[in-house]
Amino acid sequence: MKHTKESSSFSRRKWLASASTVAAAAGATFLAVRSRAADADKVASSGSPGARVYDIRDFGAKGDGQTLDTAALQAAIDACTADQGGTVLVPAGTFVIGTTELKRNVTLHICAGGKLLGVADGKQYHAADKIPLEGDSTLGDGNVGLLFAVEADNVTVEGPGMIDGQGSQFRAPKKGMLSPAGISGSHRPYHLLFYRCKNLRVRDIFLKDCAFHSVRIIQSSFVYLDGIHIKGRVISNNDGFHFISSEYVHMSNCDVQSQDDACALFGSCKFVTITNCSFSTRWSVFRFGGGVAENIVVSNCILNEVWGCPIKMRCGPGSRFENISFSDIVMNNVTGPISIGLGARRRRTPDGAGSLTQTNLPSASETNTEEDKSLPPGVVRNISFNNLRVTVTKPQPLTDAEYISTYNSGEVFSCITLNAYDENYLENIDFSNVHVTFPGGGTAEQAAVRDVPKVAGEYYTMGVPPSYALFARNVRGLTLNNVRFDLASSDLRPSIVFDHVADAAVDGLSVQGVPEAESALRFIESKDVLLGSPRLLKPAAVFLQVEGAANEAITIDGGDVSKAATPVAFKNGAEEKAVKMR
Repeated sequence: MKHTKESSSFSRRKWLASASTVAAAAGATFLAVRSRAADADKVASSGSPGARVYDIRDFGAKGDGQTLDTAALQAAIDACTADQGGTVLVPAGTFVIGTTELKRNVTLHICAGGKLLGVADGKQYHAADKIPLEGDSTLGDGNVGLLFAVEADNVTVEGPGMIDGQGSQFRAPKKGMLSPAGISGSHRPYHLLFYRCKNLRVRDIFLKDCAFHSVRIIQSSFVYLDGIHIKGRVISNNDGFHFISSEYVHMSNCDVQSQDDACALFGSCKFVTITNCSFSTRWSVFRFGGGVAENIVVSNCILNEVWGCPIKMRCGPGSRFENISFSDIVMNNVTGPISIGLGARRRRTPDGAGSLTQTNLPSASETNTEEDKSLPPGVVRNISFNNLRVTVTKPQPLTDAEYISTYNSGEVFSCITLNAYDENYLENIDFSNVHVTFPGGGTAEQAAVRDVPKVAGEYYTMGVPPSYALFARNVRGLTLNNVRFDLASSDLRPSIVFDHVADAAVDGLSVQGVPEAESALRFIESKDVLLGSPRLLKPAAVFLQVEGAANEAITIDGGDVSKAATPVAFKNGAEEKAVKMR
């Protein structure tokens, strides 16, 4: 067909007419949808079921920072899930809410200018009754959420907006007094609470000032957490993430500034990856307690300002921690920095403090409950630490913390602690390419301690670790490869204490000596230990002091310990035949 000006104009007119017809039909359909939606008491944008958008303002939300918008938000969620799911939209504005339930197939999208603000009235929060608090010791911390979901699949909470819990309103001015919000303890709300959910996603959101733990995920699977910023330092137990008996959990690109455990894994957590994250907290970052924790990988993380213990594992009877890897981690300005404990559970002191001191430490029979005695021994094995750069300092107030904590003496004089006791042994613990600088300051009195309490670590209130760098007791299969321990100032404690350690391979160890100290290394009742190519970086009176008659098959192979006045010394019945130098 010959192209002419007239045919071109006709084509454009024809196209515009057709487009107008289509647009009119689409507009009529959209209005009909909204009309039908209004008739059905739900308002949504046009689109197919499961793909519609529900703006909470269309359900009566004001977003003025004063009006309680809980009912409007809940109505939008209910309408969305009834329509086979979709997106509930929180637009720009500050929407004050109390407890709200998220439901199946719902994506809650908080726009960049949008904020969900937890109301400072405790009466607006209620428990999720389907989440039990009894029958499992890991569930007893409360079942109240600002936003919660129970047995709901395909739930997403996403930003880039904010959820602000107004946590300071839940902090009591004094012990025994109610908070301004009128509730305290386990009645306080979490930011996000999920129970037995699948295909759960939280991403690209700012979670601020929670009244309790920020994200609590219980018995859930296929959990994806990405781009989350948590900041909560307004109350004593502002935890970041709390996982309880969850599987296939994957966390990346998150930043957490918390007051309590930043990333706790309690109960039985399996198939977990955590990568490309940064953390800061008063207590622990990676905290393991109870159940079976296995097949877990933590990598490419920065831990800055962690006062307590960055990596802490407490394994009691009936529990098992296995196949856990930490790699490519920078710890800057921390105490701890690693503490692994295996044995009977701690019991609370008469004042309820929950810690054991040198002066009130019970015997094993007193520590084990009847329930503990009926359970098999705990197991900790196959734990590795690779490519760590650590600077240990003494604790101080956290940056931007409203709640100020006190500190135990065990945190002021801290070290890496691998501690099992009674008949328990840690197995196959590996350190490779690790460089740690410790602050020093240990005294001769502290170095003289041989009877170390069974609970060794940051919970000391009276005791101090006998080593400035590594204390290992009851460990089988310990590997240290290219490990260097430095001191920022003098310390009269040895750098390493092996107490009943067996089957240890130490290759390329570099430690700093102190001439006034008794020795640089101390081995107690240990055997089958190979020290390959050790280096003593500064002078010491003794490189290795061996104590006890049960030491045997200790070999020092090569290296340079020439800065020691005496390479090996023997004490408390140790015999020279226990050590071979070649």
